[in-house]
Amino acid sequence: MPADPIAVVGGGAWGTALAQAAAAAGRDVILWMRDPERAREVQESRRNTTYLAEIELNARVRVTGSSDELRAARSALFVVPAQAMRGTVEALSVFLAPDASIVICAKGIERGSGLFLSDIVAELRPAAPVAVLSGPSFASDVARGLPTAVTLACRDGARASELAAALSGPTFRVYHGTDVRGVEIGGAAKNVLAIACGIVEGRRLGESAKAALTARGFAGLLRFARAYGGQAETLMGLSGLGDLVLTCGSAQSRNFAFGERLGRGATVDEEVSQR
Repeated sequence: MPADPIAVVGGGAWGTALAQAAAAAGRDVILWMRDPERAREVQESRRNTTYLAEIELNARVRVTGSSDELRAARSALFVVPAQAMRGTVEALSVFLAPDASIVICAKGIERGSGLFLSDIVAELRPAAPVAVLSGPSFASDVARGLPTAVTLACRDGARASELAAALSGPTFRVYHGTDVRGVEIGGAAKNVLAIACGIVEGRRLGESAKAALTARGFAGLLRFARAYGGQAETLMGLSGLGDLVLTCGSAQSRNFAFGERLGRGATVDEEVSQR
């Protein structure tokens, strides 16, 4: 790909980690945060003290709250919550070139409409290539430069290859393909299974029950993906099975931890009110 900077939209833990990974791959990065004052603080201190405070930002990462700076990017990683994807893309599209690639780095399905995130972006930006990045990855691991592998899918195979090459670095390996729907479903639906496994842990039902739930849940995940046109091979890879293994067995997973608290007696309303 050309040497144009990569934009990362969203200054949370995952956005910060992906900015670090892209910079480690030798790319100049524009890390956009919605709060200009907060962006200025992070740019000056070189640390995102709200998320991943122990990580010093790579010199190639420029933090900004100015949407105008996004105009320089040929590709933009949108690292915002799934339910905020539509509004964020709508607000920032005017600052991006019509053919700039959008890489969705959130995992989920839009509430109400039931739409996959790639369909939302394609509706809002019909001329732009849309890609999805997903896989077994904790933000802290990626930001610290620990070995991590993920999958990036775009229906334009050549663009998928370009984007994967642009983001792959010494410790962050990006595999690529064209099965956008399979990657999306693997990333989104496995969250439900992670919550369920957390409930098993919270209720102390044992490792055997957790293994059974993970295995049978994965079988259902395969059927779900096939019903929506996803490929079974995709779900057998990083964005399905790989992500499932990571999130269904670690308290570091927010969904697993959420389920564990439910299993111990917390209610959904209590948990939501604390977020």
